[in-house]
Amino acid sequence: MTILVMVSVLFFGIFSYRSLPINNLPNVDYPTIQVTANVPGASPETMASVVATPLEKEFTKIAGLESMSSQNTLGQTTITLQFSLEKNIDAAAQDVNTAISASRGLLPDSTTMPNPPTYKKTNPADQPIMYFIMTSESMPMSEVQDYAESFVTGYLSTIDGVAEVKVMGSQKKAFRIKIDPDAMAAKGIGLNEVADAVKLNNVNMPGGSLDGDYQNVTLDSGGQLTSAAAYNKLVITRKNGNPVRIEDIGRAVDGVDYEKAKLWFLTRDKQYTAIVLAISKQPGSNTVRIAEDIRKAVPRLTAMMPKAIEIFLLYDQSVYINESIEDVQFTLLLTIGLVILVIFLFIRSWKPTIIPGIAVPLSIIATFAVMYKLGYSLNNLSLMALTLSVGFVVDDAVVMMENIIRRMEMGESAMEASLIGSKEIGFTILSMTLSLIVVFIPILFMGGIIGRLFREFAVSIGVAILVSGIISLTLTPMLCSRMLQGVTEKKKGRFYEFSERIFEGMLDFYSRSLKWVLVHRRWALLFTLVTIAASVFLFMMVKKGFIPSQDQDYFLVASQADDRVSFDYMVAHQEIINGMLRKEPDTKAVFAYVGGGSNNSGFALITLNEGSKRKESVDQIINRIRPEINSVPGVMAFPFNPPPISVGGRHTNAAWQFTLQTNNLSELYTYAERMKDKMAALPGLADVQSDVQVKSPRIQIEVDREKAAALGLNFSKIQEMLFSAFGSRSVSTIYSTSNEYYVYLELAEEFRRDPSALAKLYIKSDKGKLVPLSTIARIEEKVVPLSVNHSGQLPSATISFNLREGYPIDKAMEAINGLARTELPANITGQFEGAGAAFSQSFGNLGFLLLVTVFIIYVVLGILYESFIHPVTILSALPLAGFGAILSLLVFNLELDIYAFVGIIMLVGLVKKNGIMMVDFALEAEKKENLDAEASIYQACIIRFRPIMMTTMAALLGALPIAIGFGAGGSSRQPLGVAVVGGLLFSQMLTLYVTPVFYIYLDKLNRRRRKSGR
Repeated sequence: MTILVMVSVLFFGIFSYRSLPINNLPNVDYPTIQVTANVPGASPETMASVVATPLEKEFTKIAGLESMSSQNTLGQTTITLQFSLEKNIDAAAQDVNTAISASRGLLPDSTTMPNPPTYKKTNPADQPIMYFIMTSESMPMSEVQDYAESFVTGYLSTIDGVAEVKVMGSQKKAFRIKIDPDAMAAKGIGLNEVADAVKLNNVNMPGGSLDGDYQNVTLDSGGQLTSAAAYNKLVITRKNGNPVRIEDIGRAVDGVDYEKAKLWFLTRDKQYTAIVLAISKQPGSNTVRIAEDIRKAVPRLTAMMPKAIEIFLLYDQSVYINESIEDVQFTLLLTIGLVILVIFLFIRSWKPTIIPGIAVPLSIIATFAVMYKLGYSLNNLSLMALTLSVGFVVDDAVVMMENIIRRMEMGESAMEASLIGSKEIGFTILSMTLSLIVVFIPILFMGGIIGRLFREFAVSIGVAILVSGIISLTLTPMLCSRMLQGVTEKKKGRFYEFSERIFEGMLDFYSRSLKWVLVHRRWALLFTLVTIAASVFLFMMVKKGFIPSQDQDYFLVASQADDRVSFDYMVAHQEIINGMLRKEPDTKAVFAYVGGGSNNSGFALITLNEGSKRKESVDQIINRIRPEINSVPGVMAFPFNPPPISVGGRHTNAAWQFTLQTNNLSELYTYAERMKDKMAALPGLADVQSDVQVKSPRIQIEVDREKAAALGLNFSKIQEMLFSAFGSRSVSTIYSTSNEYYVYLELAEEFRRDPSALAKLYIKSDKGKLVPLSTIARIEEKVVPLSVNHSGQLPSATISFNLREGYPIDKAMEAINGLARTELPANITGQFEGAGAAFSQSFGNLGFLLLVTVFIIYVVLGILYESFIHPVTILSALPLAGFGAILSLLVFNLELDIYAFVGIIMLVGLVKKNGIMMVDFALEAEKKENLDAEASIYQACIIRFRPIMMTTMAALLGALPIAIGFGAGGSSRQPLGVAVVGGLLFSQMLTLYVTPVFYIYLDKLNRRRRKSGR
């Protein structure tokens, strides 16, 4: 029956493995809602006070809101609301909608704010999984855009798991009517008349139908104008009986939606004008499968489009995921092989080696079934958990089998030894299994996004350990009773005799050295106390990190110029940066973009050769090219390796953020600039920048409303005229079978470059007269903020920065906090946001988390042993493991990051297993053989020396491939492996001596307590 149960487990585990989705990291939904409100023409200051503030006051009443930030620009407010991970995103959206409705009475009326605020659900942790380039050498990009929007996006969106296909670098077809204000004034026409004429002559209405005796005929008047020539011939009005057409006062041309947007796609030998398709997946879906389905669909898609259109794959996240997962899977198999080899070297017989060899894969395969049921995925963290679990899951089977073999060597049969030996060691295995599982319980209660990220890790490794405990208590004794018949009676070969001499020599050395230590117990106790003090000192010295960066074969470069620069200026400077990035030897392609709402910023995505084909990592390339791309005068460039997961904060051009807050805007901007300069001078910081942009030029038009009203003009008409002249106003829409296109009205380009064009503008009054703008308005040039930002409900300024290679975030935060204390007045507060806030929160809780872990293990062991003293003995070697882990990180110049800290928590479970094996046998010896504490612990150490060595070596080799850090993403996993290996090596050498000493001291203490209790 046992075999049938295990076969069933194997079957369902394999089935589950094949069904598990494959992703880079566990799925983390960060409930985020973005609210947008528009008041045409309103200044950033007005948007902040009139729109953002009333909304923010209502939003703060929503339960579960963790952070709130807003950006207020010309005519637009964008508020980002981040909720706790436990908050349901749909419930949050409903609360936001209610808050918007409640604030309507405090917001501008419909004449000023035409539309109410809108909101949408987002997840900052979701990034596009694929980027495609669409281009053509012979077709206009507007036609390529048309195919992208009307055909390609719809086709790809039907693929299972695809959430969104976003078109970037829009080149959508449009008609632009460019007016000469001098010609318009000469004809006595106002811009509002041109707009009305276009609206009235471009209509899309049904013409009805004729119903005859035998047939029905539809009527179509051809109401839409679908060419620039048709608009040029359009009659605006008649003057003295003569028609005035658009071509008389300007021209209509074929154009695109966004003239101030430029996109480049560059390879090593060619440059393309292109558009980009960014494809995002649905939460929890299989990244690898989706990418594979998309790659299969693209050839079919290409075949259905004109041959002139080409589609290139720019970036595919699944390539890195596949490489990383394959490397982790190989590491897992290598670990299993190494662990089985260790068992063979100690047992030196293939039959006994098979028994724990079966337990390892069976435990891992069974875990896949639980992962599938819980909705988990195969990702770097879950597979790393299973790799590390190999050293754990083999322990129980090894301890069980070794005890059975020991009894067989005493003369018992395989069946008898299996029955008695399993009963004898059962409590030990139960203690080891339960106390090891509870090690990972505190990880489940870690707060924030880090806790959610490591939940799959903790559950996966916990399930594997639980299954291994069950297997060792059921399948292992059964296999021993059948497979170990005659094993101890077989003739030993030369290898056995040779290795046995080595093992006996090790045991003899340990026996003699242990006797010496037990005689000089005080020295061992003193050494332990010194180690504890040294561990605290090393912890202060070791570099602290957060989530390690990953080399995903690409990086980003954000560029920014002065607030006052034009779009053409930014395009010219971005092209220089593109050329530098393109010539990098490891560059495969560059996708760059300027425009889309901001004239003074640009963006580039650089894809690189695979990591195995490069001599430098992504971070090394970034640090090398940073000085070169920042040598371009007039623009700053910020290269950065995007983090594997977003943890909130503002959207900035760097990984770390420090935010200042105060009610006084002028003080805020002054001290933000001062802090930025001070931070830029810190040696470990790079790419320091501020989101304060207060030098944006503005022409303020102050309308004399009373005078305008007297002339038959209202403010709405004046505003409409200005927007038509300079705002690329959409005055009409053309509808096709699959898309819609817009007709824009504006002044000719030469009149939109100079403020003097304002003097040429006339507005037609209700009385039919043209009124010059200059007669009713005063024009003044100002310098104003480009945006006003809030954090919480206070005005804020965010300074973002990256770290130079090798500089730890804890040192950077310490230095920045020091600057804040000395440079900022009392009314300005400074705090870290995003990754910095998450780092502070995580490391602030990790020490407490470690204490909770130790306490839970103590409680479980106390319950199992019904003692307050024995758990302390078992846990006595923990400081040694911690010292070894931190020392190893220092030696290899690695950071104590989140991964490494999880490794230290794992050490708690690994080290106490050795203590359990020693203490359990010592207690049995005291009861059954009536030995004193020193004799019993000495005997237990000698008897359990071999299984302790076997299990420790198995755990060590289980973590060794991770510590080496080979393969895609191996460097990010390396601190965890180094911490485990270093901690095991150091603690293994000393646990065998320290635990017996503590056992004796605590036994004496316990006896004194009992005597005093009497």
